[in-house]
Amino acid sequence: MSTPRETLNGQRRPGFRPDLPPGGRRRRLTLTGRGRPVAASRDFARAALADWAWPGVDDVLLLVTELVTNAVLHGDGPLDLVLDADAHRLRVEVDDASPVLPIPREPHLPARPGGHGLFVVARTCDRWGAVPRPWGKTVWAETDTRPPTAGS
Repeated sequence: MSTPRETLNGQRRPGFRPDLPPGGRRRRLTLTGRGRPVAASRDFARAALADWAWPGVDDVLLLVTELVTNAVLHGDGPLDLVLDADAHRLRVEVDDASPVLPIPREPHLPARPGGHGLFVVARTCDRWGAVPRPWGKTVWAETDTRPPTAGS
């Protein structure tokens, strides 16, 4: 389930290096029983990314929004959001209580309502997938960091 690193408009993203210590950073937000989990997740992610001086915030917030929304709509509600960053990549994980693994709608039909979330995730990140867990599953997406390029 890997895709080339592109934004939704097809442009390559410039390189960057986050402001992280050698071991990276990991943050968790418990979503169980929380009202407005999508908004809470976006606010949490925005604050973490600001602390880490992470560029490309809009794309990461889009990933967070899509993964948490999918957990709300299809996963019996989100349990946790985890952001795990190091010098090489940022991983977004959303746990939910459903054992049903996500399946992208194929073929993707842009004119058809619904079913666009996983398409957006696949186009916005470098890799994504899902892992079965005893309580349900974890759906994750990763974006790689890139060294700065000349003129960036």
